[in-house]
Amino acid sequence: MRLSYFVVMTFIGTATAVAADQKLAMKDLPPAVREAVQRETTGATLKGLAKEVEGGQTFYEAETDVGGHTRDLLFDATGHLVEIEEQIAIDAAPAPVKAALESRGKILSVETVTKGTDVTYEGIVRKNGRKSQVTVDADGKILKK
Repeated sequence: MRLSYFVVMTFIGTATAVAADQKLAMKDLPPAVREAVQRETTGATLKGLAKEVEGGQTFYEAETDVGGHTRDLLFDATGHLVEIEEQIAIDAAPAPVKAALESRGKILSVETVTKGTDVTYEGIVRKNGRKSQVTVDADGKILKK
């Protein structure tokens, strides 16, 4: 009985977390966000827009493709660009980043994550058949989420 309750509550919690991301059309964005998205996605293919709430704050994400790689932009409700996640070639990662990720498994992909002037790297690695995400700084230091 407890296991069933746990499974149901886990499912409800997961469904609630997933429901927090709401797909949007350009016309649904607040004007300041719409202007920022249009400005920041010039030359890119816009793949999707979403609204998400994190820590009580509302953010808007623009998923784009630039020259064959992903570039996701996160804006606050005023249109301020808060974060950029951009896929890079594995060989383009700094040597300490690549070494740190390789120590955790086979590197499948790498993204830079830029928040203001801070840049970190998120790698998807596979080890023993399992995929996991590893975040490191430019010196290869593993960061906690």
